[in-house]
Amino acid sequence: MQQRQGPEMSRSVAAPAMVVLLSAIAGAWLLQRGIDRSDNMYVQVRVLQEVVDRVESSFVEEVDGESLFDTAIDAIIGQLGDPNTSFIQASEYENLRIRTEGEYGGVGLEVTDGHEYVTVVGAIPGGPGERVGIRAGDRFFEIDGVAADTMLTDQAVALLRGRPGTDVRIKMLRPGLETPIEFTIQRAVIRLMAVPFSLMLDETVGYVPLSTVQETSSAEVSAALDSLQGLGMTGLVFDLRRNPGGLLDEGIAVTDLFLDPGQAIVETRGRARGQNGTYDASRPDRYPGLPIVVLVDGGSASAAEIIAGALQDHDRAVVLGETTYGKGSVQSLFPLTGGDVLRLTTARWYTPLGRSIHLDRTEAPEPDGQPLLALSGQALERADLEGRPEYRTPSGRLVYGGGGIPPDLYVAPLTLTPAEVRGAQRIFMSAGAFSQAIFNGSVSYLQAHPNLQEGFSLSDADLDVLFAEFSEWEAEVSREDFDLAERYVRYHLEREIALQAWGDAGQFQQSRRYDTQLMRALELLAVARTPADLLELVGVAGAGTP
Repeated sequence: MQQRQGPEMSRSVAAPAMVVLLSAIAGAWLLQRGIDRSDNMYVQVRVLQEVVDRVESSFVEEVDGESLFDTAIDAIIGQLGDPNTSFIQASEYENLRIRTEGEYGGVGLEVTDGHEYVTVVGAIPGGPGERVGIRAGDRFFEIDGVAADTMLTDQAVALLRGRPGTDVRIKMLRPGLETPIEFTIQRAVIRLMAVPFSLMLDETVGYVPLSTVQETSSAEVSAALDSLQGLGMTGLVFDLRRNPGGLLDEGIAVTDLFLDPGQAIVETRGRARGQNGTYDASRPDRYPGLPIVVLVDGGSASAAEIIAGALQDHDRAVVLGETTYGKGSVQSLFPLTGGDVLRLTTARWYTPLGRSIHLDRTEAPEPDGQPLLALSGQALERADLEGRPEYRTPSGRLVYGGGGIPPDLYVAPLTLTPAEVRGAQRIFMSAGAFSQAIFNGSVSYLQAHPNLQEGFSLSDADLDVLFAEFSEWEAEVSREDFDLAERYVRYHLEREIALQAWGDAGQFQQSRRYDTQLMRALELLAVARTPADLLELVGVAGAGTP
């Protein structure tokens, strides 16, 4: 049966017809002006608006127009393939700003958007996350019961932060394990010293660890070095391992301590105005002639990589350890209508020789073996350097580009044997109980040994006590598994005892005999008297050679 068209239907047909006619006229005018739709952003935005309006009004099921735009924005950002670019809604940004500018409780983890899951870049030394056993490379599977497989970094951070003293329960995916590990972390106020301690490793070699690059980093580094020089330091181990980076200005200022005026530190390259530039040293080398070995690993990122790359490019230091993380990009915040914020990668960092620090990855880095030291460095063998861009420093030394800072000398951390890994994996599955047992065991040990001295060793009987403590926490770990992981267990219990007894410096001194990278650095500095001596030793060993 034919329906008669009334006035309302006539108008409903006429309106779209008028839109089509106007669109055709506008389109013809644009084409006459030599502008097609692909080159005209206004037309594209208008088409997007029309699609959303039509779907919202006419789709067979009810649709939320706002969610359609959110999906479109997510798709645009996802198309960039950049884990550091994100859209931050106004409510999230305001909460983040309040937490960032005020005192807040956190878990002490540096995280980034990884392949499928938000990934830990590094755990702040002594922070709540490190104390329970979380390490670089771990990926968030669940946070307080919320699945994390679709989370971006800002969303994960918002859940991890909270009032100091409160707990957050998380499940982590760890390379090599099939099921997630559960942790309970008590939030704490995160206040960091950039240089937690400094000391002399022997009569002539000083040691300065830089744990983060913050507002006071350059002042703390220079104060530590001045103090060590007063103690007779003639060689330096500068430790940037597990340093997640931080402020660009302070990374430049730290590097400036060791270079001469006019020497380039880092270059930024981007498309937008103001994103291209080179930052140079402005003051004379404060420690001329001091041979320096810089320690790096897969947790060294961002501003820490700027420091290592510049000192390597200028032949000012030898870089030793593992290839750094490869976080070589600059993010800018752009306020949007309604209070939303776009965090957009606007430039990339390059070393003085032009090496890109940025490393594209399609999946989370896998560690080479199970490190005893609970560090998850990206082990880079010499074979992996094949095909990377090659550069020559002023001395003619060969260095490599392609992302991250490959070391001059690759030295792997001390790792567990396959048999030890099998035992340790069972302990990993009860990581929360293990951490609690380690803490309680260290307290009991110190009470029983009030006159304990640095350099102590635990007996088998001491580990028996710990196993009993471990079992009380209902951890499903057999004695066989515990014995297989004896070396791993002993290492972590000794570290916790030393930390509680003597602080960060004492913990470092107690565990340094396990540190293969530190020992190799000491071997070099025992021979080298000048920076040129170090370069010659590297030339003999061969750059990048394990």
